[in-house]
Amino acid sequence: MNHREKTDYDVIIIGAGHNGLTAGAVLAKKGRKVLLLEQCSQVGGLAAREEFHSGYTAPGVLHDTSGVRHGLIQALDLRLHGLKVNPDPPSIYAPQRKGKGLLLHHDPERAAAEIGLFSTKDAEGYKEFRAFVNRVRPVVNGVLDNTPPQLFDSGGGVGWQTLRRAWSVRRLGKRDMAELLRIVPMCAADWLNEWFETDLLKALLAGPSVYGTFMGPRSPGSALNLLIWECRKGPLVVGGAGALVDALQRAAKAYGADIRTNAQVDAITTEGGRATGVSINGGELLESKFVIATCDPKQTLLDLLPSGAINETLEHRMGTFRARGTTAKVNVALDKRIQLAGRPGEPVEMVRTGESLDELEQAFDPVKYGRYHERPSLDIYIPAITDSACAPEGHSVLSVLVHFVPYHLKGRWNYRERESLGAAVVATLSAFAPGIEDSIESLEVLTAMELESRYGITEGQIFHGEHALDQLLIRPTPECARYGTPVEGLYMCGSGSHPGGGLTCAPGALGARAVLTNS
Repeated sequence: MNHREKTDYDVIIIGAGHNGLTAGAVLAKKGRKVLLLEQCSQVGGLAAREEFHSGYTAPGVLHDTSGVRHGLIQALDLRLHGLKVNPDPPSIYAPQRKGKGLLLHHDPERAAAEIGLFSTKDAEGYKEFRAFVNRVRPVVNGVLDNTPPQLFDSGGGVGWQTLRRAWSVRRLGKRDMAELLRIVPMCAADWLNEWFETDLLKALLAGPSVYGTFMGPRSPGSALNLLIWECRKGPLVVGGAGALVDALQRAAKAYGADIRTNAQVDAITTEGGRATGVSINGGELLESKFVIATCDPKQTLLDLLPSGAINETLEHRMGTFRARGTTAKVNVALDKRIQLAGRPGEPVEMVRTGESLDELEQAFDPVKYGRYHERPSLDIYIPAITDSACAPEGHSVLSVLVHFVPYHLKGRWNYRERESLGAAVVATLSAFAPGIEDSIESLEVLTAMELESRYGITEGQIFHGEHALDQLLIRPTPECARYGTPVEGLYMCGSGSHPGGGLTCAPGALGARAVLTNS
C-alpha cells in the first residue's frame, strides 16, 4: 500500500548532482523548505568522486571545472564553505607523437611565445583571437548567465527582454556584431582556419567544440560550441569537481536544505494538471508545492510523468530531442607520476590529443556508423597537480574522457569490446607518455552504456542532450525553454536546460530563480 507523507516542503528536487545542489542552495538561502532526492548513495552525480581502485580516486565524469560561474560562487558564499579556486585558468597541453607539443598558456603573451615556435603569424593571430573573444565575452556570457528571453509578449509583439538582448549585441559595434552573428552557424574548422595555419594549435582549440556532441569540427554549428567554451572558461576549482560538490552540499545544508540519498524517484505525481510531489522507492509518496527535475528532460517528461500529462506535440518533440551518447570515461591508476615525453618534469594538468583538424574529423567519422576510431580523441585531466589525495604519494590518476565512442556500438558492447577500447586509449597515451602501460595499476572503462546505468542519463549523454544549434538556442523545447513546463509546478533545471551541459551550475541557479519568480 502506498503511503503519502504529508510534508511542509516547498520544493522537492529530483537529483543531487551539481545542478540539483545549486538549485537547492539557492532556494534554501531564500527561505524555501527544500528536499533533495538522490538515487545514488552519494551526492554529486556526474561530478562525484569515485574510488575505482584501492587508494585511487577519480574525479567526476565531468572533470573540467573551468566553466563554474563565479558570480554563483559569490552568491552562495561557497568560499565560506571550503571552496578554493586557482588564481588563473589552466594551461592546456597538446602532445605530439614526434615533437615537443604545444602548451597553451592562459596568458596571451606566454601563449604567443609558445605558438611562435610553430608560426610567428599565428603568435600574433592568437593575441588578436583572444582580444576578439574578450570583446564579445560580455554579450555571450550575458546570454549564458540569464534566463532565456520571452520571445513574444502577451500581445504577440517582440518581448522587452528580446529587444534588450538585441541592443546589447548592437553595442559591440558593427564589425564585432557582424562577426558574432556570422560565427554562430559556422563549423569550428572553417572559423579556426581563418585565424591560424598551425595544425596542432587548431586541433587544440577545436576540442571543446565537439566534445560530448554528435559533431566533428567540420559540422555546422560547432563554432558556436567553441565560442561558448572560450567565453565561459575560467580558473579551475582546487580539488576538482569533488571539491565543488562538497562546497555545494555544505552550503545547501547550511541554508536549511534536506538531502536524502538512495532515494529512487519512480514517478512525479500530479493532480488537476499540477505537480503535487513524487513517488520514491517503490511507493513512498512525498508532497510539495513545486517539483524540480535535474535529470535529463527525456526522463522527466516521458518516463516520470503519468500518461497524458503532456500533449502530443511536446511528447513528439521530446521523442526527437537528440541525446546520443558519444563519450566514454576511462580512469587510470598509475604507480608513479606520469611522464610526458615532450614536457619532462613539467606539471601539466589538462591534455587534449589530436594533432590536426583532420585527426579530429577522422576520430568522429566512425561514430556515425556505430564504431570508434583506433586512435580516439582524449580529453585528460591529471588531478594530482592540485589534489594529492587522489592517489598514494608518488602515484597518480588520469581521468580520461574518450570522445566519439558510440552508445549504440555496431554489434554490441561486451567485455571484449571494453577491453579493446581500453587498449586503444592506452596506445594513444603511450604515444606521448612512453612506457605508461608498464605503470598501470588499474584501468576502469565506462562506456556510454555504463554511464547510463550508473548515473541514470539517457544513452549516457553527458550533457543530457546534444549541443547543436537547434538544441542550444532553444533548450530543450519551446514550451520548456524558460525552465517551467506545461505541468504547473514542475520545473526542469538540469544540463538539458539552458545554457546546457558541463560543470557550470548555471541551469540549477537559473531554474531556481524561475521557481522563486513564480512562487
